[in-house]
Amino acid sequence: MCREEAAELSSLKPQLDELGIPLYTVVKEDVGTEVKNFRPYFDGEVFLDEKRRFYGPRERKLGLLAFLRVGVWRNGVRAFRNGFVGNVLGEGFVLGGVFVIGQEQQGILLEHREIEFGDKVNTEDVLQAVRKIPRELQSLEKK
Repeated sequence: MCREEAAELSSLKPQLDELGIPLYTVVKEDVGTEVKNFRPYFDGEVFLDEKRRFYGPRERKLGLLAFLRVGVWRNGVRAFRNGFVGNVLGEGFVLGGVFVIGQEQQGILLEHREIEFGDKVNTEDVLQAVRKIPRELQSLEKK
């Protein structure tokens, strides 16, 4: 399901480029060709965090009981119907999130943490948060 969200975030790339805002993702592992297979869905830079420092001191996980949640099944079916098939390799229980991080004292402008697998960020919320980043930073990034 993360491939579905990656593709949706990548659909914002033209608008982000116009604003001078880069698109990054942090992944926790690269089992086999996992990252290579993920890249077609994500039009930004991919960082591998094998030590999981970006995930914080307490990783947020859902265990096997997550598959009893109706929302997880609904999200999985939605992703499958939209043509997204994930992999079944690797750890697979850590919840993801999306952050828009501003400059200096702005800090985190948007924080979306998955509640359950497939709980996607609203792309309009991402664009609203990105627009809060001052234009001076945006023009510096373009250089």
